[in-house]
Amino acid sequence: MAKAPGRAASAVRLFDAHCHLQDPRISAAAPSLIRAATDSGVARFAVNGTSEKDWHLVKQMGQEHPAVVPCFGLHPWWVPERSPDWMDSLRQFFSETPEAAVGEIGLDKGSHGKTIDFGEQVEVFQRQLELAKELEKPVSVHCVRAFGDLLEILKRTGPFPAGVLLHSYLGSAEMVLGLANLGCYFSLSGFLTGMKSTKAKKMLKAIPLDRILLETDAPDALPKLDNVSLVTVPVDTSDADTEKCDTDSTSPAVSSSNESLNHPSNIHIVLTYVASLLEIPEAELAEVSYKNATKLFSYPGSKVHPEAETV
Repeated sequence: MAKAPGRAASAVRLFDAHCHLQDPRISAAAPSLIRAATDSGVARFAVNGTSEKDWHLVKQMGQEHPAVVPCFGLHPWWVPERSPDWMDSLRQFFSETPEAAVGEIGLDKGSHGKTIDFGEQVEVFQRQLELAKELEKPVSVHCVRAFGDLLEILKRTGPFPAGVLLHSYLGSAEMVLGLANLGCYFSLSGFLTGMKSTKAKKMLKAIPLDRILLETDAPDALPKLDNVSLVTVPVDTSDADTEKCDTDSTSPAVSSSNESLNHPSNIHIVLTYVASLLEIPEAELAEVSYKNATKLFSYPGSKVHPEAETV
């Protein structure tokens, strides 16, 4: 197994703006993953719930790990399984966990998402957007092949002074300005490595530097690049439920092989790749993305405080 980059080798500080360390494929190893990533320079992890079944796990992880920012939300894939009282339950989690943000929520017309009634997705998405506005919290959004719908709904529901995080953003360069004007941040993950580099560069250069975030989406979004040393997940998943808690339509097929699971330390690979496309120093991108994430997640009640995050 490759080792996580050491803190001495990495003079940068990073904020994993979106991940799923409560995922059953890696949850048993989460403490060791957090330690290894922290040693490599990752200071914060925004851990996103996806359904009523895992909100309690996210809450517990936030209580046990000071570096974890808990987030609660109903992902579009789990809309059909929601209980009649899902919104009451969600509100209760926020009441009990004031440090939490909203997410993961969203819209999906991808290979799996298109099997789920889109009208229901929109209804659930809008209710959670309105909740985020009411609670004055940022919201982490999943969007697959539905950016036109997303833009229209955000225009109708916004503005969002607390911010909207577009996780694993793979939309077009042309969509960036309209989304940024509505308060969106653009979070980049290993999925970006699957986009044609010329298209990725054009999109990245359209994003204002003060709206760029970095994430791993671990255990998904494993970067697909040649000649890089990936950090693998040292966990036996033979007894785990290997159904994905969250994925993008571009994700690889579900596999029980640890080699396919993403480690939060691989955010360094995302940093290197994005910096190379933007043609800026890695240290500069690390600093600005950390500052952006700190600003976004510094809402009332949050664990994150700008004055405490400065070097």
